[in-house]
Amino acid sequence: MTSEKFIRNKTALVTLIAACLVVLISLGVRQTFGLFFIDFKNDLDISLTQSGLAIGIQMLMWGLTGPIFGIIADKHGGHIAISLAFIFYILGIYFLYAGPNTGFFFQMDLGILVGIGLGGTAISIPMTVVSKHFPLSNRTIAMGIVTAVGSAGYFISPLYTTYSLENNGWGNTLFVFAVVLVIGFFISLFVRSPSLEESIEKPSSQGTLDAIKEAFGSKSYTLLVSGFFVCGFHITLVGTHVPTYVIDRGLESWTAAAILSLIGLFNIFGSLFSGYLSIKMSKKIILSAIYTLRGISIILFIFLPASNINAFIFGASFGFLWLSTVPATSGIVAHIFGTHNLGLLYGIVFLSHQIGSFFGAYLGGLFHDIYGSYDYAWYLAIALSIFAAIVHLPIKEEPILKLKTE
Repeated sequence: MTSEKFIRNKTALVTLIAACLVVLISLGVRQTFGLFFIDFKNDLDISLTQSGLAIGIQMLMWGLTGPIFGIIADKHGGHIAISLAFIFYILGIYFLYAGPNTGFFFQMDLGILVGIGLGGTAISIPMTVVSKHFPLSNRTIAMGIVTAVGSAGYFISPLYTTYSLENNGWGNTLFVFAVVLVIGFFISLFVRSPSLEESIEKPSSQGTLDAIKEAFGSKSYTLLVSGFFVCGFHITLVGTHVPTYVIDRGLESWTAAAILSLIGLFNIFGSLFSGYLSIKMSKKIILSAIYTLRGISIILFIFLPASNINAFIFGASFGFLWLSTVPATSGIVAHIFGTHNLGLLYGIVFLSHQIGSFFGAYLGGLFHDIYGSYDYAWYLAIALSIFAAIVHLPIKEEPILKLKTE
């Protein structure tokens, strides 16, 4: 089984490369929004709570539209779903740059339009399209590659954004992002789903509602949905509010950018390692370990004295664990249900992730404005780590009977 050819045909290779670039661009732009908050406050009169709310809405729209784009990708092809989503993403960034961009329109631009764009361009849809080209023996490796290359955007973008904000201003920085997203739109046209001849699984007549009913009839799927909520809470709390948190603790703004870049750098290694481990050992054990280690990383970060060294250690350790949940989580969904409706079923799992992201973004800003610190948000994040570590253990990593008999 492990001797199967990794790249089966030209379409698989082109799709893998294009999907990597799409995710790099999409996640790279997304990772920088926390660095704009001071400028938005000064120039657009946007409070931290309003900024957190916009990111929370963005996460919800990302999650709510993910299953919709998943259905489009499953039925009509990945390139259709992703290119359509890029149009929304481009409009959101352009209006945030050119206006209207205050009050309700700030929520519309950064929250709704960008959120819809992320629903089809960020990790879930490109990765599920790629997974359709690869067999079980090396599927999680391909997923890990897409996640890892996307992480390069996490590394590069905060460094560029910090430089550009200081030298070019936030408006020009957003304009460059809009141009990069247009490039991503054209690249997305090459993220192609396999044809019937290229497909690695037999055609299925299962409808959308039947697939959803079957999934939620599985206790393992329900547990996976519950656990991925925690992943969303963690990464959005950190990605959105760590820049303000480290400044509150007396560190410099460049330290915040360095943390975000270290997260992106070490996420490359974490994603590849997770993808490799997921073909060697139980995916649920990998996930339980990741959430346990996240809790430990947060505990050390908030209770050790504030220093650049401790901040960098947090960025590296949490970065290694950042998207390492994705290959294992998506791998379990594909293993249990197959790839025919993977865009839809993983999209629903990812919706739970984004609901968690909403609470991570919004509660972080709300707690800070009410109590003057992020302490309660961090305590909640630690408690959720324990919950996620436990809830993955009862998952059964077995294909459903229908797949076994096909």
